Formats: sequence, C-alpha cells, structure tokens
Amino acid sequence: MKRRHFIKSAASTGILTSASLTTGVAQAKSTIKWKMVTTWPKNFPGLGTGANNLAKLITQMSGGRLKVKVYGANELVPPFEVFDSVSRGTAQMGHGAAYYWKGKTQASQFFAAVPFGLTAQEMNGWLYHGGGMELWREAYESFGLLPAAAGNTGVQMAGWFNKEIKSIHDLKGLKMRIPGLGGEVLKRAGGTPVSLPGGEIFTSLKTGAIDATEWVGPYNDLAFGLYKAAKFYYYPGWHEPGTTLEALINKQALEDLPDDLQLIVSNACKTVNQDMLSEYTTRNQRALDVLVNKHNVKVLKLPDQVLSTLRNLSDEVISEIATTDKLTRKVFKSFKSYRDQVKKWSDISELAYLKSRQE
Repeated sequence: MKRRHFIKSAASTGILTSASLTTGVAQAKSTIKWKMVTTWPKNFPGLGTGANNLAKLITQMSGGRLKVKVYGANELVPPFEVFDSVSRGTAQMGHGAAYYWKGKTQASQFFAAVPFGLTAQEMNGWLYHGGGMELWREAYESFGLLPAAAGNTGVQMAGWFNKEIKSIHDLKGLKMRIPGLGGEVLKRAGGTPVSLPGGEIFTSLKTGAIDATEWVGPYNDLAFGLYKAAKFYYYPGWHEPGTTLEALINKQALEDLPDDLQLIVSNACKTVNQDMLSEYTTRNQRALDVLVNKHNVKVLKLPDQVLSTLRNLSDEVISEIATTDKLTRKVFKSFKSYRDQVKKWSDISELAYLKSRQE
C-alpha cells in the first residue's frame, strides 16, 4: 500500500523517474529485524521450539521482510524479565505464559491457566469468540503490549512428588514449584508454592530445595529428566487444564509495521497456537510410555477426595482474587460466565463421547 501511494504521489507531482521507482522498490523490500526473548531454555522441546517456530513462520510468511531472532532464557534477559523487556522495547516480541506476570496485573493469570477452569479447546473459544482476547489486550494496554495466544500444552500432569499423596494433609508443608493461581490454591491447602524458571527445576528437586514440582507433561518432563529427581508422577493437572502460552508484542513496534506484516504476525501466532497443541497431543503418550516402561516411573491418580478439596479451595481463592481490582473482577466475570456456559456443551459432547469410548 505504501509503495502504491509513493508511486501515485510521485506521478501526480511529475517526478516519477527511474530513480524514484528504484527507491520505492527498495523501501518495499527493506528488511525489518525483531528480537524475541523467551522464558524457556533455548530450543527446549515444545515450548522453546514453539517460539522458534513462531519466529520462523513470521520470517517465511513475510518473505524475509520481517526477520525474527529468538533468544532463550538468560541469553538476552532473565526468564522472568521478558515482560519488562518487551514493554520497554529492548525486544519487540516475547514468548512465555501470562501467569508469570501476576505481579504486574492479577488479571493476567486468567489468560494462562485457571485451576479446574477451561480446557485448551474451551480457552481458544473464550479468547477468539467469547471476549477473552479483548480483555487480555485491555489488561496489557498500560504496559504498551499486545498479547496473542501462541501455543497450548493441553491438560498437564499434576506433577512430580518425593512422597505419595494419599490425603489433603500430605500437601501441608510441601514446598512445590507451581506458578499462578495453582500456587495460591496450594498455599491455601497448607503448602508452600515456589516460583522457579524451567531451567532451575531439576536441580532444585534433586537437591531437596523443593519437595515437588509441576512442569508440563510427559513430553517436557522426560526432556528435563525429572524422573531422576522424584519417584511419584501424579495426574490430572487440576491446576492447568489447558495452559495457553503467549506472544508478547511491543505495541509501538507492531504499529510501525505495514498492515500486511501486522496481519502476518497475528496469523502466525494463531497457527503456532494450534500447532503446539497438536504436537503435545501427539508426543505426550509416547513420552509417557518411555517414562513408565524404560524408567519405571509410578504414575498415580490424585485421590478423589484430594481433588474435591482442591476444587473447593480453588473456588475460594479465585473468588477472592477477583476482588483485587476492577479489571480483574471484569475478567473473572467473563471467564466464569463462559466456563459455566461452555461446560454444558462440553459435558454432552467431549465428555460424553470420551466416556462412551472407554472399553
């Protein structure tokens, strides 16, 4: 569009020469370079490679006009400084998870994962067609950021523990790496949530600095070798039933792009959002087979009574957090309304079908 405007203006003023045409073509083909910082270890399977795929897709879809270079955690900035880095414009993009930024705004946690909340499919429904994305943008507006869903892990595992969990009392005094709202629920149950970036989890669990950890699921947990540091592997991931990963985009940097490149960035995020979920769906069971059959991992279900208590505590915690400020209350209201509505359909579609498929 800019090129056409350039040519039209030049023609109307009578200065459309071969030199001016050459300048217009050069401008249209000029390369814009962006940096993407991430909270993930460099090239980490699923999460880190998801960020790599996003950068590669933007570069390819733009024909090389917008080139994005990825920096893993600690390569350019520490993992938990991604938000500030993109907000300041040190990097034009970031890749992480919104619950890491609860210190910036409590509302951010609803856009990553809510205990006993929405599945990946339901999260995408809320974000793209239920008003969630508009609220997410509102939450980040004052920071000069635009968020986008850029990956989903699906339902996660409950985590790795150094002892069996037979009752809710076994969570008391437990030091566990668990972020976001899930961490607040653990605290309510008497445990101690610990915030750690992915790269520090194995050592902390192995040395006893923490007693338990959740990370993602078999695909990522196998890659980290967590089976070497803890004995018991529990499911289901009550705390993260469909964790959305995010792309953070510096608002000014995006607006400085031509319209077509802005659309490319947006649509590349949507593509990676779906692709990552498909990858986890495919690779998790393969990895779980390795954990069980090769490494003799004990896979256990959390007792129903524990899950029931955690669900009640979760309702308490989330209701209280919703009173933090006006925006968080607004996001909570939208999230809860959508969950109550979509649950009715999920129960007679996905859930009913899955039950019917059981042997």
